Amino acid sequence: MGLKNSKAGMIPEEWDVQNFSDTFRILNNNTFSRAELNYASGPFKNIHYGDVLILFPEVLDCTRDDVPFINEEARISGSAQTLQDGDIVMADTAEDETVGKVTEVMNTSRKPVMAGLHTIACRVKSGEFVPKWLGYYMNSHLYHDQLLPYIHGTKVSSVSKGSLGDTAIIVPSPKEQERIVEALFDIDNLITDLSRLIRKKKDIRQGTLQLLVTGKQRLNGFDDEWITQPLEKLCELITDGSHESPAECMDGFYMPSVKDMTDNGFDFTDCKRISKYDYERLLANGCKPEIGDVLIAKDGSMLKYVFPVKENSNIVILSSIAILRPKKNILNSSYLTYYFRQPRFVEHVINSNQTGTGVPRIVLKNFKKIELHIPRDSKEQKAIADILADMDVEIWSLEKKVKKAAAVKQGMMEELLTGKVRLV
Repeated sequence: MGLKNSKAGMIPEEWDVQNFSDTFRILNNNTFSRAELNYASGPFKNIHYGDVLILFPEVLDCTRDDVPFINEEARISGSAQTLQDGDIVMADTAEDETVGKVTEVMNTSRKPVMAGLHTIACRVKSGEFVPKWLGYYMNSHLYHDQLLPYIHGTKVSSVSKGSLGDTAIIVPSPKEQERIVEALFDIDNLITDLSRLIRKKKDIRQGTLQLLVTGKQRLNGFDDEWITQPLEKLCELITDGSHESPAECMDGFYMPSVKDMTDNGFDFTDCKRISKYDYERLLANGCKPEIGDVLIAKDGSMLKYVFPVKENSNIVILSSIAILRPKKNILNSSYLTYYFRQPRFVEHVINSNQTGTGVPRIVLKNFKKIELHIPRDSKEQKAIADILADMDVEIWSLEKKVKKAAAVKQGMMEELLTGKVRLV
């Protein structure tokens, strides 16, 4: 079995190739904004381009709870068309080269579904495709790389309907399509099941957090009263990082900002690096967190990320991150982290820190005054934090499994959709 050259690259000789314009006809979409959608009810479900880019997989089960409805009062154009199983929906706008991401729809019969704002909806008019093949193929680099010359825009990237016409659609035999799809869908199901379990575990964790951190449910063996104190009375230090941003240098010293924060620490992959001279200079200014400090996202993503410092690293932080140093034996840093993750607390902080600058940020002079209701006994604080930390470890373990499965799937797509590995 040999290979041949095609618009999409080298593919098996037995596979056919046809143009996008010969394969699809374009359907009419609507232009409803996110504000005109809801997750409760409505006459039609709606596929928003943002969900295609970030949330929805290559093949979308339209009965999912996270496919929104069009609001009852919205006026739907008579020209907008409903989708059928096997239709594909492409996001024609994005902030980067993810533009052109596709989802193929299935299970559209229970509730009518439409393609929404900034999407290109297509229906097969010629060619024999098994369900799910187009969803997987059109999200592979084999197809997406063909779009790169047609992406235009500076702040926002877009592709037009007219530019798609000459892109190549690969058509293996139906039998081979089916085998490829089965292999990919099996690992998709694993990822879906794991993701569903993670969401369930997170809901349980959040419910437990609300009960324990607020004192609505007490742990056995602890009966001391709780106290209410302003944050500044419970911490030795409340400050932010450096307002100076030195030149980048490839030395082994890092200067993370909010963009480098995750739920449980820094991701240094794209973190700014600075010289040893600048590191030591900023070190003297108190911009280095210590073990036991709690770091919070201060600017742009208020309290989106909060975590305690667990190890000593060669880092100094930028001013978009705040450092809190709890008083020892009075406030446990892990407990404080979970306290800050309460949705009601986050909402309170956001409402009390409206700066009017257009960039949401925590104003530390206000933040210091916020009162916390906490166990007087730091041992009770630690016991609460330990329970929640154990739940987090379980969630992070599942998330690692999802990442591993996603990497395996990516490798399978590279091998199977290009014909490097044949399932015949």
